[in-house]
Amino acid sequence: MKINRRNLLKSSLFSLGGLLIAPPGRTGIFADMAVTLDPAGRIFHSPLVREYFLEGITPAASPIRLDSNENPYGPPLSARKAVAEAVAGGNRYAWQEITTLIGQLARKEGVGSDAIMVGPGSSDLLERTAMAVCAHGGNVVSADPTFMSLIRVAESVGATWKAIPCKSDWSHDLGAMEKAIDSNTRLVYVCNPSNPVGTVTPTGELMDFCSRVSEKVPVFVDEAYIELADGATGSMIPLVQQQKNVIVARTFSKIMGMAGLRVGYIASLPATLHLLQKVTRGGFGISYTSVLAASAALTDQEFQDTSKKLITEVKTYLCDRLQEMGYAYIPSYTNFVIFPIPIAGKEFLGKMTAKGIAVRAFDIGNNPWCRVSIGTMDEIKQFVAALKSIT
Repeated sequence: MKINRRNLLKSSLFSLGGLLIAPPGRTGIFADMAVTLDPAGRIFHSPLVREYFLEGITPAASPIRLDSNENPYGPPLSARKAVAEAVAGGNRYAWQEITTLIGQLARKEGVGSDAIMVGPGSSDLLERTAMAVCAHGGNVVSADPTFMSLIRVAESVGATWKAIPCKSDWSHDLGAMEKAIDSNTRLVYVCNPSNPVGTVTPTGELMDFCSRVSEKVPVFVDEAYIELADGATGSMIPLVQQQKNVIVARTFSKIMGMAGLRVGYIASLPATLHLLQKVTRGGFGISYTSVLAASAALTDQEFQDTSKKLITEVKTYLCDRLQEMGYAYIPSYTNFVIFPIPIAGKEFLGKMTAKGIAVRAFDIGNNPWCRVSIGTMDEIKQFVAALKSIT
């Protein structure tokens, strides 16, 4: 069966099931994108998670953006300088520069260059993996809640999803996930640290799980936030070094502060990357300027250290204030915090929006939650003030 990438991408908007509409009030690049709504008019993410969106509310012209888990301190000056100097070469394809970046990443991760694939953000690589692995159907096993990008694309090309509820501490229930694997399972997806809840699964448990399960089915480990975990969990890339069938995704969007420049990569067995090359040309989708920015940022350890320090300081301030106010937040190893709120998610979202602050509002297990990204100290102080005034 040949895979038509254009048809796959087109079908992903229309084959998710349920009620597909473009919700009114959404702005920006996703304004016209169709989503699945549940009977209560919430965005359907998973059996456990629904999300509220703006309807009939005009967002502030320049809101405080605490809704997309962006790093407010980047891109680093080294990357900005590289972009400025690279613009003149924007008439050229970045083949040699991509090869150089892949070599840098391979040395960093301790694998061969043939075990690295770069792409325009790790989400693109998640989605391409879903296209390639699930092109003939089957199922994907993951936790619930989880990051939905890979899941949604897998469903759009004919796969089904086995959603395994997280444990009481919001970590992955690895035992239940392993039991859910059957002869039709094409991929196991692990987001660690987890989005949208921010927790980690212990390194030893996850390493043992991935090592054992990858003998039966590929395991995709999404490590977008791992640099912010402060050692609470470790990377699974050592399993790639051991020739295990594990795919590990990393991104420049979080610790590097380069979300808008769109650079990510995966480490995996060369045979797996060969399969993915059927649906992607890898780094060809990254702009010349972004490739050079990534190469510069990769060696800018001072920025990474400073960025992590500032995010940790602001997150600590936020969590201290939430505790003082009686909010039972989930301890986070990312650059966001999620906590239950005492009013309906839609009402909460409307009040925050009216104050010029963009956050996310979910129902998890039919209880309302707010997820707030870690901005600057001033931005988080404004969020805390707004929170005090509306709840």
